[in-house]
Amino acid sequence: MISEQNLQAGIEAILFVEAKSISFKRLAKWLNASVEDIKTGVQELSKQFEEAQHGLRILVTNDEVQMATAPEQHDLIASIIKDERTGELTKPSLETLAIIAYRNPVTKAELEMIRGVNCTLILRNLLIRGLITESFDKKRGIDVYDVTTEYLQLLGVGASKDLPNYEKLSRDITIGETLSEMEDPEDFFKQVEQIDEDKK
Repeated sequence: MISEQNLQAGIEAILFVEAKSISFKRLAKWLNASVEDIKTGVQELSKQFEEAQHGLRILVTNDEVQMATAPEQHDLIASIIKDERTGELTKPSLETLAIIAYRNPVTKAELEMIRGVNCTLILRNLLIRGLITESFDKKRGIDVYDVTTEYLQLLGVGASKDLPNYEKLSRDITIGETLSEMEDPEDFFKQVEQIDEDKK
């Protein structure tokens, strides 16, 4: 049976990586613990965060729990989010966006396998900008990502299948490398950068 300390550490790690609300039931399944043990672990973790005046808090709503920033950090976080919405997209963000456009719907794990790095912050940034959507795939039992209709319209296409070299790239398991080797990948990326300028 998992120890109380390891249980709290596990809860903290999952909440950090997922960066969204998670049910006590799912946490219990992932950590091989009872729902009651999870609730107790969440309460203790929340208490520790508050007493140590961490920049994070544990929020509980109905049967779900989420890690969030402390109210005292509101002004700081608001300024950062504003920068994320209006600042230029980074090359890793552009690459991730391109992969989602060609391989949608795609999971976070699939994205990270293709790019070879953690995509949590990049996905958050793209969601904030309204360039991608996140939804739960019932068949696969996991969240998947897709580009928004608005994003496709701004690119001047009606669907992902209308993107350059779609037939080839949508089936390419090494799409990350292939995109960088396209005859003229700058056309695609420049359009995305123009979208960013139009949104300012």
